[in-house]
Amino acid sequence: MVMMLAYPPSVNHYWRHYRGRTVISREGRAFRKNVCALLGGGGPRKPPSGGRIALAMDAFPPDRRRRDLDNIQKPVLDALEHAGVYQDDSQIDLLVTRRREVVPGGRLEVDVTPLPLHRCPICGAGLN
Repeated sequence: MVMMLAYPPSVNHYWRHYRGRTVISREGRAFRKNVCALLGGGGPRKPPSGGRIALAMDAFPPDRRRRDLDNIQKPVLDALEHAGVYQDDSQIDLLVTRRREVVPGGRLEVDVTPLPLHRCPICGAGLN
């Protein structure tokens, strides 16, 4: 399953502290809502039952500012779980994030593949 998503908020902007609790920020909730809408129906759907998966992300940043790739992983994993792509992000046994060229507005290409792998999620080469 390959998906094209908007560039996510950084984990630095994903969480907020409110009245002694940690909550998802307005920006984070909007990202999750957009992912759910994009993947069908506007809300969470029934996720497939457990199973091991590989997830590969190609990150096309919106500009040339310095960014840590690991800061975009958690918002994406949470949004995909909330949208019902998988039951829980603990199912992910292989997680690869690759920085690509800058594109206006930024975007992510996300490939979710069941394990065991029959092809490399990065280069597409067949595996034995």
